[in-house]
Amino acid sequence: MAPQPSSSTSAGPTRRRIVAAGAAATAGLLLTAAGPAGRAARPQMRGLWAASVANTDWPSKPGLPAEQQRQELTDLLDLAVRNRLNAVFLQVRPAADAFWPSQYEPWSTYLTGTQGRYPGWDPLGTAVTEAHRRGLQLHAWCNPYRISTGDRLDALAPAHPARVNPDWVVSHAGKLYYNPGLPEVRDHVVSSVLDAVRRYPLDGLHFDDYFYPYPVKGRRFDDDAAFDEYGDGLDRAAWRRRNTDLLVSGIHDRLRTLRPGTAFGVSPFGVWRNRATDPAGSETKAGVQSYDDLYADTRRWIRKGWIDYIAPQLYWYIGFAAADYEVLVDWWARQVDGTGVALYIGEAVYRAGDPAQGAAWQDPAELSRHFALCADVPQVRGHIHYNAKAVRRDRIGAFSRLAQEYYRQSAPAR
Repeated sequence: MAPQPSSSTSAGPTRRRIVAAGAAATAGLLLTAAGPAGRAARPQMRGLWAASVANTDWPSKPGLPAEQQRQELTDLLDLAVRNRLNAVFLQVRPAADAFWPSQYEPWSTYLTGTQGRYPGWDPLGTAVTEAHRRGLQLHAWCNPYRISTGDRLDALAPAHPARVNPDWVVSHAGKLYYNPGLPEVRDHVVSSVLDAVRRYPLDGLHFDDYFYPYPVKGRRFDDDAAFDEYGDGLDRAAWRRRNTDLLVSGIHDRLRTLRPGTAFGVSPFGVWRNRATDPAGSETKAGVQSYDDLYADTRRWIRKGWIDYIAPQLYWYIGFAAADYEVLVDWWARQVDGTGVALYIGEAVYRAGDPAQGAAWQDPAELSRHFALCADVPQVRGHIHYNAKAVRRDRIGAFSRLAQEYYRQSAPAR
């Protein structure tokens, strides 16, 4: 998930701004559950992100026997059930590779330790079956352009598309990426992720915040050749945003034909633009803005109806000066209001109790305050928690407290 602004300053008082207009419900996405005592039941997403890149959440390490990988997967799904969650967002294409028998890309190195080696079972197919057996939704979480967390092309599997097509590749800040400015790259990414949708009855196809890479001081993403060929007179920033638009709209259009019941959603960096940059932006002072730095115009995607839900990563506390959680909930609620796009809030369970995150995150009630605030914002249709390891660890009891207050009863996934 995204790098976030520092949260070291102390929390300010909660300001309860309520967005009064009702949001349109999105068919097939909304889940019914009760809130805390005294609150009426309302549609609710209760999601859990489970990352596979660098073996963050699952599998615990590469090269485990198939049965142990399978057991860890079902343990992860059982973790969601025990905490009365109803959806798992499982990362199955972490780096231009696959957790299923893809016809486009090799088996992931995070399964076997050797990219392209068959793990002895079908992880995604099993995940869908076992999730549905437990009453959970299963969303396939894919990273569109990351090829490798290293910078050696020859370290990839011999038949990897990046090795077969080295002109598709940009080496940047020690990592390898597909070049979003090439039409053939976008076509490949669309085909690769939709291969999972074609094979399995997925409840959702999910992208995170990584489109163009996050800026690195002193490093420049070298897409000069593609810009010279395909720039069409646009400035580079506008051209890059158009490239990202083409990817998102292309997936939307093909998904609607291929499997219309599968939702398509994105969990972007939590700040679209600061108001100092754009009057339409949020009253924030974030150092990163998704529109300008990741070339992801998420606000446009909502307005165009290219996504079914949006889950901004609001990994900050209430009162944080640079990016106040409450300010951003209000801003995102206004963006989706009346559009039919569901709004889920990405929650930073991993920060609770971490001494490096500052004083506000040492309070077990911080996450609960987020839910209390969102309960008064009708456009918020639920939350997704990052990450599975943090939920299992439950530092300072912050997540178990939240679950006791807001997830007292199970919520059906369908």
